[in-house]
Amino acid sequence: MKRIHSAKDPLMIGHLKNVMATFGIKCVTRKLDLISAAGQLPPTECWPELWVVDDDKASRARAILKKTLAPLASVKKPWMCSGCGEKIEGQFSECWNCGCDRAGVKSPGMIKLASLSHRR
Repeated sequence: MKRIHSAKDPLMIGHLKNVMATFGIKCVTRKLDLISAAGQLPPTECWPELWVVDDDKASRARAILKKTLAPLASVKKPWMCSGCGEKIEGQFSECWNCGCDRAGVKSPGMIKLASLSHRR
């Protein structure tokens, strides 16, 4: 068995174990309950760990983890809406102002709030 990842959050370790399972890589978790010993032991030594059962699959598992944990390219930088010129933060896929997506295609479900105020 080889350790492939450690994280402060046990939920993240559980999520990554499920990701590995979707690729057919069997993993086990360790130290899930050791966080209560933090203070008596160095905190990073108490973090939950993810271990690959089959050593031959460890390098593939690390590559999958690297891709899974990498930030999305679209989140790295803000973008300019081609529909209205609004600067949009990178994590958003549509313009809040006009409803256009990154490619400039307007969402058919977008309704301007100003037009709603005239209905009564």
